[in-house]
Amino acid sequence: MMRTHYTSEITSEDAGKEVVLAGWLHEVRDLGGILFLLLRDREGIAQITIVTKKSDPELVNKARKIPRESVIVVRGSVKAEPKAPNGYEILPTHIDVLSKAESPLPLDPTGKVGADLDTRLDVRFMDTRSPRTFSIFAVRHHVMLATREFLTEKGFIEITTPKIVAAATEGGTALFPLSYFDREAFLNQSPQLFKQMMMAGGFDRVFEIGPIFRAEEHDTTRHLNEATSIDIEQSFVTHHDVMGLLEELVAYVYEKVSERCERNLRTLNIELDIPKTPFVKITYDEAIEIARDVEPSLEWGEDLTTAAEKRIGEEIGEHYFIVDWPTSIKPYYSMPYGDKPEICKSFDLMHPKMELASGAQRIHEYGLLKKRIEEQGLNPDSFDFYLQAFRYGMPPHAGWGMGVERLLMTMLDLKNIRECILFPRDRRRVAP
Repeated sequence: MMRTHYTSEITSEDAGKEVVLAGWLHEVRDLGGILFLLLRDREGIAQITIVTKKSDPELVNKARKIPRESVIVVRGSVKAEPKAPNGYEILPTHIDVLSKAESPLPLDPTGKVGADLDTRLDVRFMDTRSPRTFSIFAVRHHVMLATREFLTEKGFIEITTPKIVAAATEGGTALFPLSYFDREAFLNQSPQLFKQMMMAGGFDRVFEIGPIFRAEEHDTTRHLNEATSIDIEQSFVTHHDVMGLLEELVAYVYEKVSERCERNLRTLNIELDIPKTPFVKITYDEAIEIARDVEPSLEWGEDLTTAAEKRIGEEIGEHYFIVDWPTSIKPYYSMPYGDKPEICKSFDLMHPKMELASGAQRIHEYGLLKKRIEEQGLNPDSFDFYLQAFRYGMPPHAGWGMGVERLLMTMLDLKNIRECILFPRDRRRVAP
């Protein structure tokens, strides 16, 4: 190992001990008689203090010539210093430069010189050196970790489904085609069909965290063409059951992030309010009535616009569900009510700012499912591999999918969803 500690692992109680730190030269402050180097690693910043008259002239000269953002290793002793970051400073005996950074830098990781988001994304490897950007992805890690913990504890099995498919998962045309040997295939819109097939396979409870692809020509602050989705499917339950699971998960993730990411949340200047369960539930009809304050011409059976969602979010003011949607605007696999087939057992989970998740109790009857596929203008033959699973004993089941980036964006009050994914893919960006 080239180091003995991360910066966060040292405390003033280590005073007098020798340590070795490794990271990037964040900043240099040369006051003449004293020289401060700030070494940054992923855990924070350490102050390297060189008293020039008392130090080896070769060490002083070397330290003054190191370009910012060069990779360095510092060996030295710890000294308690209340004014320094983390309450200590390092008095160095050796400084080695492992990789010298060119100048000028493409952007300033200290944040003192601002850069627009496109510039930051063009040099994402440099942008992630910023404590703020790193903190976003540290929180994202704990969102994923807490999700896996929660669902595993609930008896779910993690699965991995294909991302190259022969037919549309959701129907429609929002697909990225690709050449697959001698035939056409597509990037998958969601794991929906495969997780349902696993209900016929006896898995009972499954989840997947993986990429989804939507060839939609959106160019907004909350849409991506490649995103990450948390998907679950569960047998012998209704849509009410999986709504309860979803709200429990969201509250659990907030709680664990709050406990485990204190330093990152401070860096982001965020204080999390853990959502209270159960979440408010309103029907689609009630949502339409609220939305007509800003969309007077909105008709029953139409999807909600961004303006409509914003108005409803202002009215509710917290996480909430919209339930009982028109069957005609939900996917073919959503279960209609027996006495009111024009309404289906579907739901959307909403944050006041945007939709986070959607789900439903699924149709588990072969005949009805085939009929619904036909009613939506799709060819059942294209879904034969999927429909086959419904012919030999499919239990009642329900599930949902939730966008990781949208959950993170709303949790951290970020303005653009591209901040929530390392290398965004949208209409204009396919590199880096």
